[in-house]
Amino acid sequence: MGGLLTCFSPEEEEVKRRRPPPPSLRRGRSTAPAGGGLAAELASAVGSSNRWGKIRSSRKDRLEEALIQEGAIAALLLGGQNGGGGPGPAFDRSSSLRYPVPSQSTKRQSGLPRSSSSRARSLTDPVLQPQQLVNQELKVHDLETNHFVLVHGGGFGAWCWYKTISLLEESGFNVNAIDLTGSGIHSFDTNNITSLSEYVKPLVEFLGKLGDGEKVILVGHDFGGSCISYAMEEFPSKVAKAVFICATMPKSGQSTLDVISQQAGGNGLMQQAQIFLYANGNECPPTAIDLNKSLLKDILFNQSPSKDVVLASVSMRPIPFAPVLEKLSLSDTKYGSVRRFYIEAPEDNAIPLPLQQSMIESSPPERVFRMKGADHSPFFSRPQALHKILVEIAKIPPITDA
Repeated sequence: MGGLLTCFSPEEEEVKRRRPPPPSLRRGRSTAPAGGGLAAELASAVGSSNRWGKIRSSRKDRLEEALIQEGAIAALLLGGQNGGGGPGPAFDRSSSLRYPVPSQSTKRQSGLPRSSSSRARSLTDPVLQPQQLVNQELKVHDLETNHFVLVHGGGFGAWCWYKTISLLEESGFNVNAIDLTGSGIHSFDTNNITSLSEYVKPLVEFLGKLGDGEKVILVGHDFGGSCISYAMEEFPSKVAKAVFICATMPKSGQSTLDVISQQAGGNGLMQQAQIFLYANGNECPPTAIDLNKSLLKDILFNQSPSKDVVLASVSMRPIPFAPVLEKLSLSDTKYGSVRRFYIEAPEDNAIPLPLQQSMIESSPPERVFRMKGADHSPFFSRPQALHKILVEIAKIPPITDA
């Protein structure tokens, strides 16, 4: 800080050197009385010169006065900052930062002041990534499986899991999100899907290609709950755990429509949003169900960020109708052998909480989790909470025979 004071010293010296001399020593100023004609002519010439000199002198005086005032203000402020006897509090660099005034004995030894909330980091301090702070004790390779397979709901696609994929991968998990037939970027026409097996074919093919002894955690959302139930019956040995996120969880002999129809009085908002498509003609059954885009936020995303609502509005596709009507055949030896977990979403307007709880009571899973404040799309509205629960489920140890 003392070095800053010296920056002003030469300027003050220059001001002193340029200060005008006393009137008696100024050039062209005569102290003798006016004389004859020659003297008058000289006096007239000198007077003209003096008028121009006065103008220049006036400008110079104003400049010099401004410099003197600037130097005085700077000296006053710096004097207060350095513990000088000037009036008023110490000078602050910013209205949002308050640094203690260093004492005279320590100010030369200390460098620039630090923020009161910072600490000098040693070279030996570890640099932790955000995910390490959340999962400091997580060792994914020690788990029963570190592989998640995410299955979207009706109308959605693999795109809806982008936050969940990122969080799980940052924690060290292997993640695959499946586009079911006619969904996401899958090019098949939704209206031409005639069975549940055709709809879930990409998931079945993926599980069929897994190596011997390789297991995954299946995660299903919405209509995806029925889809993973079908896959659990097909590949029970390849599914370590199944997670239903505000999803349909049918019993054997039930269709997805049967499950949804259990809700007393029905879902009026969902009925308003449904648009039936008749690709085979109005005299034939519907081939797909679309949703009114203007009602999407109220039904599916009432707690979700606007940017995700926009993403969904341009990415969602119609839901095939035939798979919704198909009844599932689920056995205790296959489907029933897979450990099931359910995640409730209290703010869900598509599959309301009472309906979720009805499915849970009808076919109890191993454990039930609840995400406070989650809507029908918790991967948008509560991604961190969803991630935490999925990791917790993954950490549950396998059941061993006694």
